[in-house]
Amino acid sequence: MSHEFHQYLADEAATVAFGNTLAKLVAGGVVIYLYGDLGAGKTTLSRGLVQGLGHKGKVKSPTYTLVEPYELPEVNIYHFDLYRLADPEELEFMGIRDYFDNSAVCILEWPSKGAGMIPRADLKITLEYNGEAREISILADTERGADIVTKLKGNA
Repeated sequence: MSHEFHQYLADEAATVAFGNTLAKLVAGGVVIYLYGDLGAGKTTLSRGLVQGLGHKGKVKSPTYTLVEPYELPEVNIYHFDLYRLADPEELEFMGIRDYFDNSAVCILEWPSKGAGMIPRADLKITLEYNGEAREISILADTERGADIVTKLKGNA
């Protein structure tokens, strides 16, 4: 059985809704790599995921801060945007390893910029343009990721 999932997302609302759905499946902790061009919907998907896990406020891209923490009663969420990272070694200085405990939800935009300093992804998610809409592709890279993809397929 393939541990891949694909779905068409008609608009921003559908992308947020998909993030909400994903949130129900990752609450036990997960590492997610997000891929896609600028404007492809990575932060929009992250917003749906973070809000789906219980955050009530705004969700902004951590482009300038590298990480935006959301410490909730049920789960800690860390949203990373490594786009402006000049050298992966910088992550060592910010204590990157402290963020990745097994129960945290860690979302990483532009993960290739952190190569060698970040843990393996459970899920690799790619968002691509399809006219005004988006296509989302999810590839499981661990057993935990495979379980999530199996559950997504059951919800589809």
